[in-house]
Parts: sequence; C-alpha cells; structure tokens
Amino acid sequence: MIHDTKKGDTVQVSVASENAEAIGGVLIAFFAALMAIAQMVNGELEEEMMIAHNKVANYSSWYQSKSIKESLYESELNYLETLMDAGVVSPENQGVVTSKITETKAKIKKYGDEKTELLLGSSNISKEEWAQDLDGEMGAITGVKEWEVLANEYDVATHKFDIGMLFFQISIVLGAICIIIYDNPKLQKGFIILMVVCGIFGLILSIYGYSLAP
Repeated sequence: MIHDTKKGDTVQVSVASENAEAIGGVLIAFFAALMAIAQMVNGELEEEMMIAHNKVANYSSWYQSKSIKESLYESELNYLETLMDAGVVSPENQGVVTSKITETKAKIKKYGDEKTELLLGSSNISKEEWAQDLDGEMGAITGVKEWEVLANEYDVATHKFDIGMLFFQISIVLGAICIIIYDNPKLQKGFIILMVVCGIFGLILSIYGYSLAP
C-alpha cells in the first residue's frame, strides 16, 4: 500500500513536471517571438536615430557656413563704413560705395534670415521670413533644433527597447532553467512565474519605447 502511494506521488510529480516543461516551452517561444518583433522595430528606430544625428551634423555645418559668410560681409561692411567715415572716398565714388554698403547690408540680413530658418525650422517662423530653400522648395527646412529633438526622442525610445529586450532575454533564460530542473515542479512553477513577470516587463517597456518614438 505504501509502495502504491509513493508510485502515485511519483506519477503526479512526473505529470506536473511535464506540464511545467510544456508551459515553459510555449512561453519561451512566445517571448522569443515578441523579442524578435521588438528587435525589428528597434532596428528601424535606431536607423531613424542615426539619420537624425547625421542631419544634426549636416545642418549644423550648413548653419556654420552661413555664419562664416555673414561674418565676412559684416567685416566688409565695417571696412566700407570706416572708409566713408574717414572721408577717404572721393565725392565722385561715394555713390558707388554707398550702393555697395546697402548691398552688403542686404546680404548680411539674408544670411541672418537663412541662419534663423536653419536653426529653428521653417514651421517655427512665419512664411514671410522663409529665406532658405531646400532643393528649390521653400518652407521645407527642418531646423537644427528640431533634428536635435528628434534625435533625443529616438535615443530615449531605443533605450527603452534595449531594456525591454533585456527582460525578454532574462525571461527566455528563466524558461530554459524551468525545463532543465524537471524533477522539482514547485521550483519550476516559481521560474515560470518569474519568466512571465520578466516577459511582461519586457513587453511593457517595448510598448512604452514605441510610444515615445516620433
């Protein structure tokens, strides 16, 4: 009679262990699939993040080139005004120099307006202030500050995805351990619970990261 009880307990343990292994295997496959999806989405976000960072660098260089040209014309303006103030220019040439001063001031204003649009973006200034075209189209400039904001948002989103995938990986490892310790159903159950918790954390962080993406 005692032998039969032990045999029955052994069968129950075996069945419970098999059930835990089956559940663990299914959960491993499920969380592995979620992790693969998260990796795919994260890869796309990282690509967009790199584009945004490159745009920040390119538009910053564009902005600096405008600043250099503006500074050159400001130096020219100072030189011409100094000549006029010093009385060096002969009366017959004053009209030419005055015209050159007016032209130089217009160029300085033009470069200043272009710098403002490159820094802030076309959407953040009035249509009348648009000064810089992009491939022949006016009002199409995304400013340096806008690109910086986009780059930061993609940085934060991909960081959340990275943490989410870490939890998916931990969940999968816990599932593998659950399968290995087949002779202890209670311990298997504990690992399954931890696996589910980690997997849920990974899913929540991935969804949160996706919601933060621009």
